Amino acid sequence: MPEIKNPNQQGGGGQDPKTMLAFTAIFILMFLGLQYFKPKKTPETGAQQQQRSLPATAETPASSPASPAATATAKSGVVSAANAVQASSESSTIVENELYRVQFSNRGAQVTSWILKKYKDGDGKPLDLVNQKAAAQFGYPLSLFTYDSGLRTRLSEALFVPSTTGVVNAPGSVTFTWSDGSLTARKKFSFDSSYVVHAETSVEQNGTPVTALLTWPSGFGDQETLPQFAKSSFNTMQAGKSTSDAYKKVIGGATLNGPFDWAGVSDLYFAAIFLPDAPQQTTVVQLHNEETIPRNIKKPDPNATDRAPVLGAAMGVVGGSSSARLYAGPKLIDVLKSVKATGPAGKPTGPDIEPIVSFGWMKFISEPLFLILHWMHEHIVSNWGWSILLLTLLINLCMLPTRITMMKSALKMQRIQPQMEAIKERYKKYKMNDPRRQDMNKEIFDLQKKEGANMFGGCLPMLIQWPLLYGFYNMLSNVFELRQAHWLWLPDLASPDPLHILPVFFIVSMFLVQYLTPSPGVDPAQQRMMAFTMPAVFGFMTWSVASGLALYWACGNIVNIVQQTVMNRTSLGREMHDIAAKRAAKRLGKPAASRR
Repeated sequence: MPEIKNPNQQGGGGQDPKTMLAFTAIFILMFLGLQYFKPKKTPETGAQQQQRSLPATAETPASSPASPAATATAKSGVVSAANAVQASSESSTIVENELYRVQFSNRGAQVTSWILKKYKDGDGKPLDLVNQKAAAQFGYPLSLFTYDSGLRTRLSEALFVPSTTGVVNAPGSVTFTWSDGSLTARKKFSFDSSYVVHAETSVEQNGTPVTALLTWPSGFGDQETLPQFAKSSFNTMQAGKSTSDAYKKVIGGATLNGPFDWAGVSDLYFAAIFLPDAPQQTTVVQLHNEETIPRNIKKPDPNATDRAPVLGAAMGVVGGSSSARLYAGPKLIDVLKSVKATGPAGKPTGPDIEPIVSFGWMKFISEPLFLILHWMHEHIVSNWGWSILLLTLLINLCMLPTRITMMKSALKMQRIQPQMEAIKERYKKYKMNDPRRQDMNKEIFDLQKKEGANMFGGCLPMLIQWPLLYGFYNMLSNVFELRQAHWLWLPDLASPDPLHILPVFFIVSMFLVQYLTPSPGVDPAQQRMMAFTMPAVFGFMTWSVASGLALYWACGNIVNIVQQTVMNRTSLGREMHDIAAKRAAKRLGKPAASRR
């Protein structure tokens, strides 16, 4: 935390306990408000129920008389009749490069596994982008969406003929074709060395194009708990303006007309974004289903479950063939900025997909903080934990002038405090609604103006530190780069400290900040209450926040302790302590020793 000043400065500090409590209450309300994004239940609408795919049914191949030009060949495993192309059995094709290993099934020509080689799931296993449980219910990635559920089922069950089986090393492509004599479907997927896949799809009925949109229908493989599902969003870019709709705003089966630069779905850390080759002609369909998940993943109980939202997206051209690129991978800022939509000339010169990363409503603070943190990680120290500590030190050094200004303002207020109390004493016989009370306020204001004192001077650091803290919270809670980032004993800077070392350290260090900060004019009982209450309240909060944020906060306390210790030895600090000691002694009726 950049700075947590002792709130126990009444009058003389311009930062009395009521002011501090007000700021604290505002922050706590902001913090608790974040729980709004972790709902317990989500009702199912009729549109969402209709959106679910029908149960898979066996597909009976067409059995037309064979012709010399199209006969069954056991070697290829293809059942071929007049105008019919179908595989005789299910097979798989694997495409891989250094980033992923994608496994296709020729049943539906869809993806059954999308392993990201550089990332692990919560159990330390290679991360699969395909949510296997949800996909089995609502469809697998790169399946086809049609408004006719029966046709949708036929296409997902059809045994396509692949151009190749086994392993294909990218760059490369694989084509799937299928026909029952009247209905024909074709898919071609091209891969390179990036996370971007190019897809071409077409479906025809007796030579007439059929609307069939390429889809990513069933969320992501890292979604297990309700908060993870609740972080899902539907993302679009139209005319250079990006939108990100939380799952509550996504209507299953809703058709959105283009043009679209890009559209797709994402969760906290991964995304599947379609970038059409023909943005002007593109149509997007929102998919929203629900999955029953156990409330406790480690100890599933059929009587303790939640309904989790499962988002998907379908994109294509109505009544025609479609071609688009698909980004399927992590929400890494640098990578997302390199993926651009199709421009007017048909080249990837349009808007990039970086806006899918959410920095919250205080993006103007969160994003610059991350860019600075990222630069430090790239150019100074290649560890995110040390980068956070370095950024904390930088922020506190930048705020040092405000601390000095606050001390000067507090000292001026303390010097005129006896005169202010004398003015209040003269007017205390008047009731609060007496017009003469306005004269008292005017006298106090004139006195402050004459002495160059500002009762709000002590609030400046607090007005700066709360937005910074909230911006840090949003930044550390949403960027992929901190996912599973290690620092000393912390295995994941995006998750709470598993050993609870940081919360305990924070409480102790914040108490020291409170103890070292002079508090003239404050009732001793009130001072003791605040000195223990504030560390306890904020320390409790560090138990559940990302350890990266707790690290920033605790380090800020250490910097504040050092700064306050040094400032206490300056003439400003000594005078403030002398005034505090004199007032405390006056209350107790004892002489006070000067620290000069």
